[in-house]
Amino acid sequence: MTTPATSGGTTSAGSDSSPRSGVPRQPGRRDPGPAVAGARIGRETTTGFLIGRVIALGLVGAIDLYMAPVLIAGGHWVGVAVLAAVSAAVAWLYLTTRMVPYKYLVPGTIFLIAFQVLPILYTLTTAFTNFGDGHRGTKEEAVAAIQTSSLQQVANAPEYALSPALRDDKLVFLIVTTDASGARKVQVGTENGLSDLPNASVGLTGKVNDAPGYTILAPADAAARSDEIGKFAVPTAQGAIKSSGLSRAVELKASTLYDAGCDCVTDVATGTKYTADGGQGYFVSPSGDHLPQGWQVSVGLHNYARLFTDPSVSGPFLGSFVWNFAFAFLSVFCSFALGLGCALALHSPRVRGTKFYRTLLILPYAMPSFAMLLVWRDMFNTDFGLVNRLFGLHIDWLNQPWTARMTLILINMWLGFPYMFLVSTGALQAIPRELSEASSIDGAGPWQGFRRVTLPLLLVALSPLLISSFAYNFNNFNAVQFVTRGGPFPPDNVSSGATDLLITYTYRLAFGGGGAQFGFAAAISTIIFAIVAAMSIIVFRRTRQLEEVYK
Repeated sequence: MTTPATSGGTTSAGSDSSPRSGVPRQPGRRDPGPAVAGARIGRETTTGFLIGRVIALGLVGAIDLYMAPVLIAGGHWVGVAVLAAVSAAVAWLYLTTRMVPYKYLVPGTIFLIAFQVLPILYTLTTAFTNFGDGHRGTKEEAVAAIQTSSLQQVANAPEYALSPALRDDKLVFLIVTTDASGARKVQVGTENGLSDLPNASVGLTGKVNDAPGYTILAPADAAARSDEIGKFAVPTAQGAIKSSGLSRAVELKASTLYDAGCDCVTDVATGTKYTADGGQGYFVSPSGDHLPQGWQVSVGLHNYARLFTDPSVSGPFLGSFVWNFAFAFLSVFCSFALGLGCALALHSPRVRGTKFYRTLLILPYAMPSFAMLLVWRDMFNTDFGLVNRLFGLHIDWLNQPWTARMTLILINMWLGFPYMFLVSTGALQAIPRELSEASSIDGAGPWQGFRRVTLPLLLVALSPLLISSFAYNFNNFNAVQFVTRGGPFPPDNVSSGATDLLITYTYRLAFGGGGAQFGFAAAISTIIFAIVAAMSIIVFRRTRQLEEVYK
């Protein structure tokens, strides 16, 4: 006889269900009850929050300890204020129990701003300047560099005994001179000039043994600071005193003099005056010549205008752009066509050993790309390359424009088709076979069924991956740099080669042997970004329209 349930919610005597939740209870195990379960969840949540707080606050503290002294020493007070504000906001966020979602969003947002937004903004601002070799610092630094580089040793100038020393952790020169009577005099040389040091004692070797208030560097300490000692200069009436080794100093005379009144630099030998030109960031003579050392200034849209108005730049840039577009498109098209063909062949149920073939086909994708690029480069070598030896040819593949381009596309197709094979295989398995069967019942042939049914559904799924692959190949620096280095180059222009992409052309402008042009390279980088972004937006819109059609 079964005992009826009471109004209090109890169950039958033989039931294994919990009276609170109705969940079956395991025999011999007591229900912990909601209070115990809630306490366990609370402990786990509290532990997780504590660990998250410790990690977050520890990272913020480490960044503050690293960045704050650097910013303060450089006088970047805006950066100090931003660092303090961000640190305070993060500390307040993680020391409270509210706004839990923001505890996960804030770290990602900070890293996004630090590693994506700020570099983009820095590149954009650099594109409007003449930053590069000869224009790296301020005008004051340029004047100092011009005067320092123009120093020449004074004829018949004596050498002085030098003792490098420190005063308040700043480097100074203790110099011993001898007058006509043979008496020795000690002078201290700083960045402001020479001054007498009467209480110093000089040893038998002619070097200073002791100077009150100064710490004379031992030979080992002086050797450790040899670079700093070599760059240090003590200004004099004729020029400056600089070290000649670690124990001797000589007086140098400046061949150029800066006059703050006319804001110009005068060549002492010729009398030519070079007047400061704020538009160019150079000291320019009346004939149009300029000194090699300049300073960083804003040039507006000059770097962008140069791409279209300077014949030495516009021609190579247009050629590199056309080839860049063709290289990216053909690389994606060929690798996708080959990968999709292999995926369709192995998708057939009549094929046996598909696991073996799939493993074999993805081997190129598993190899390090930079190593494979070097192997392929050697395979196309004219004299001992495998391709020429295998087919009995003698073709200079990498030193002729069209063969070099064809070689790059072939190598990139071999490296890229395994990825396309993998994504195509996954997309094909997601398409129901009933659709293909229905199209064949309706009278469509294999090609019509693929073109009308399979391919559109594949493009809906794979369009984002094809766009990202195009963007990657549009900036595929490794393939060009490791195989052809942008060559072959025409005899009249060694800055732009036949296989140069915009990214390799930009790299050569920024870091090439002809002198770095960071501002101009930044302008080209922003154009590359705009091109890839515009094409991605257009293709994404077409993909969205395709999705609406096949919904």
